[in-house]
Amino acid sequence: MGVRLCVGLGNPGVEYAMTRHNIGWLVVDSLLEKLKSGASYEYRYRGMIWGPFDVEDEKVYLLKPLTFMNLSGRSVAQAARELEVGISDILIIYDDVNLPFGKLRLRAKGSAGGHKGMASVIAALGTLEVPRLRVGIGKETPAQDLVAFVLSSFDEDEMESLPEILERAAKAVLAWIVLDIERAISYVNSGL
Repeated sequence: MGVRLCVGLGNPGVEYAMTRHNIGWLVVDSLLEKLKSGASYEYRYRGMIWGPFDVEDEKVYLLKPLTFMNLSGRSVAQAARELEVGISDILIIYDDVNLPFGKLRLRAKGSAGGHKGMASVIAALGTLEVPRLRVGIGKETPAQDLVAFVLSSFDEDEMESLPEILERAAKAVLAWIVLDIERAISYVNSGL
């Protein structure tokens, strides 16, 4: 039985709860629903952690770092070290302004692409070889500041489609857990 760590990036605090930058946390919430978890979390690894859950011969932990986005790597590295999770068995879930709203992209490795939370994870783990699920949050208009955009709430239309997006994202994470990485990437990126 392997150990997997699924990490949703976000910011703590009620003012950030339903913002675009917290989509990683919302995906973790959706996963908890799918796993029919009444499990309570523990405050460990500078975050909130649930698990382990048994998912097809894998022990799965779900983590929401409480370090604020730009320091997420501290929480991820500590959890990975103490739970003895290999880099390829960690999945980072986060928002991407360069993808259309609701679009999912699973990758086995790569740069942070300008995302400060992912940059923190890469720096803390010391490698670009970190699997990640990017969830599109749309693009700011030229009149908008990027920081203000990612910290803004979803609009009415987006709120309406959010449950379906979170459902697909949760399925994408489960695919990553049970399939090999190439098959999971093909399944998710072909339009899950």
